[in-house]
Amino acid sequence: MDGTTQILVIGGGPAGSTAAGLLAKQGFRVTLLERDHFPRYHIGESILPSCRPIFDLLGVREKVEAHGFTPKGGAYFFWGEGEWDVRFADLRDGANAWQVVRSEFDKLLLDHARELGVDVRERTAVTELEFDGGRPVAAKWSRDGDEGRISFDYLVDASGRAGVLATKYLKARKFHNVFRNVATWAYWKNAKSLDRGPQGAIVVSSVPGGWFWAIPLHDGTTSVGLVTGRDDFNARRAELGGIEALYHQALRDCPSVRDLLAGAEQVTGMKTEQDYSYTSEAFSGPGYLMCGDAACFLDPLLSTGVHLATYSGMLGAAAIGSALRGEVTEAEAWEFFETVYHQGYERLLVLVSVFYDSYRGKDHHFYTAQRLSPADRDELNLQASFDRIITGVADLSDAQDVYRRVRQHLTGAESGNPNPLANLNREHEVKRAPVSPDRAIAGLYLSFEPPLSLRRAEAPVASS
Repeated sequence: MDGTTQILVIGGGPAGSTAAGLLAKQGFRVTLLERDHFPRYHIGESILPSCRPIFDLLGVREKVEAHGFTPKGGAYFFWGEGEWDVRFADLRDGANAWQVVRSEFDKLLLDHARELGVDVRERTAVTELEFDGGRPVAAKWSRDGDEGRISFDYLVDASGRAGVLATKYLKARKFHNVFRNVATWAYWKNAKSLDRGPQGAIVVSSVPGGWFWAIPLHDGTTSVGLVTGRDDFNARRAELGGIEALYHQALRDCPSVRDLLAGAEQVTGMKTEQDYSYTSEAFSGPGYLMCGDAACFLDPLLSTGVHLATYSGMLGAAAIGSALRGEVTEAEAWEFFETVYHQGYERLLVLVSVFYDSYRGKDHHFYTAQRLSPADRDELNLQASFDRIITGVADLSDAQDVYRRVRQHLTGAESGNPNPLANLNREHEVKRAPVSPDRAIAGLYLSFEPPLSLRRAEAPVASS
C-alpha cells in the first residue's frame, strides 16, 4: 500500500463505496480501508428509489438491476386500525427500488468502486489517526499481522456504527431521547407473498408495544424483524425466558405477519441491535467528513439507512472534489455538506416521529414514547427543520395545514393522521434538493455535469 493518498475513506459499506467511487471518477487518488472481508453480513435490506440517481452517477445501476435482487414496488402498512400502501410508481419519479441481501449488495458496490480506480484494502483496520492540530493527516493500519501508516489530504469517515471519529476521538455521538428501541430479527424460508399492495413490498405492521417488518429477498428467505422499546424488551425477555420467546409471542399478536409465515420455517437464530438512534454533534471538521452511519442513524421504520449513506457519500464526493479543484474553499464546501446532510436527516427524523405518533391502539405507550422530546427539538433545531419542510408547499392553505399539524406534534398533541407519509412526503411539500442556482444552500448548489461538483449560485462580480 502506498504511504500517501489524496483521500482516505474508512469503511467499505454503501457510504464509503459511494464516496470513494465518485471521487475516483473525478480523477483523484482514493484509498479505502475496510476492516472486514466482503461479502459480510449486514442488516438494512430495504432500499428506497432515492438511491437510483446516485447509482446512475456511479454507473452501477445496471449491475444492481441485473443481479436479481427482489424488485420493490413500494410498502404496505398495517398500522393501528388502518392499512394502506405506498406505491413507488405513483411518486414523482415513478421508479421501483429493491429488497437486497446486503452482503451481496455491499460487495457489488465495493467491487464497482474498485473498478473505478479506488485502491480498496479489505481486512485492513484503522488502529489510530494522527492529527495536526484538529486536522487528521495520517492513519495507522493493521492487516493480517502487518502494520503501516498512510497520510492523506482529506478523510471520509464511513466506518458505520463504529464511528471512528465520533466515538474514539471527538466523543461527539449523542443518542436520541426518542427511538430508544431494540430490533430483533430472524430469517424464514417458504413465507407467503403478501396478497395485496405493490409487488415485492416491504410489510410494516404495528403490534402492541412495537412493530414488525417483513422483507422478501431473492435468495428465497424473508427477513422478519420486531422493533420494540428497550425497557419493554428487557422486561418481556426476562418474563418469557429469552429473545426468541419474546419474538414469537409478538408474532402471535401480529396476524398480518403471522399469516405470511404460516407453513414457513425459521432458518436462523435471532439477531439483535439496540442503541442505534444517534447523531454526531457535527458531520464535518477540518479536513474530514462523516458519512452514513458514522455520522448518524435514525430508525428502521422507513428504510432510510442506505438512502442516507449513499446521499451523504455523494454530497461528500462533491464537496471534497470541488475543494481539491479550488472551485470553492474548504470552509464553503463543508458548510454546504453540513447543512444539506443535516436537513435531510432532520426531515426524516420529523417524518418518522410523526409516523409513530399516528398510531392509535389500545396500548400505544410505545408509540407515545417515540414523540420528540424538548431536548431533541432544542439540540436539532427542529423548528427550523419544520420550516424547511413546509417551504415550497403548493399553496398557502396547504402550507398552513402542514404547519398546524407539525406544531401540534411538537407540543405533544396527537396528530390523528392515518397516513403521515401521504401528507408530509408529497411532491412540492418538501423543499427540493439544491441542484440549481435558485435552490442554492450557503450560496452553492450541486452540479451533476461531469465532474460532480459544487457551483456558486452567482458568479463573483469582477473588480474594476
